[in-house]
Amino acid sequence: MKKYLITSREYYTDTPAVFRNILHEQFQEHMPHYALYRDKSNPNYDIQAAHFVEVCKQFEDIKSFIHQKVALAKELGADGVHLTSTQFDEITKAKDLGLEVIVSTHSLEDVLQVQKLGADAITYSPIFASPNKGEPKGIENLKNLLKKVDVKVFALGGIVTQEQIEQIAQTRAYGFASIRYFY
Repeated sequence: MKKYLITSREYYTDTPAVFRNILHEQFQEHMPHYALYRDKSNPNYDIQAAHFVEVCKQFEDIKSFIHQKVALAKELGADGVHLTSTQFDEITKAKDLGLEVIVSTHSLEDVLQVQKLGADAITYSPIFASPNKGEPKGIENLKNLLKKVDVKVFALGGIVTQEQIEQIAQTRAYGFASIRYFY
């Protein structure tokens, strides 16, 4: 099962040297397959994103993703872009630039739409209770969704324990994504 680490200013800070050190440590400890730079409030987002991609490139098996910014992902040489549930219209543009595309989804309708538009993978959330993310969907809902779609699905939302990861591993999910599990 693939692991998708998502950064958060709360755990990684916005100070470049500290950010790089924390990110490097977390990569060494957890060895994720995918990593996303996500910080919705950093005024120096582009600079920090460059640091993120540099650290990712130090690890041969980690694919780097930039949140929301297609052109920046391409410019920095990231492997891909992670689009929000309001950016479905950016999928084709990102694919045309040679980027892998992961899209945030929250319903079967969303998943079917982005699958049709050519997304490489999706996050589906929230699976478990997660702060400010609404009612959790649960494992049974995830299993039902997986029977109806072909796109790679990362379970996301409230994943903080090994027991939760084992529950996800019992589904056909491609992997899991988390912020807090990896910190």
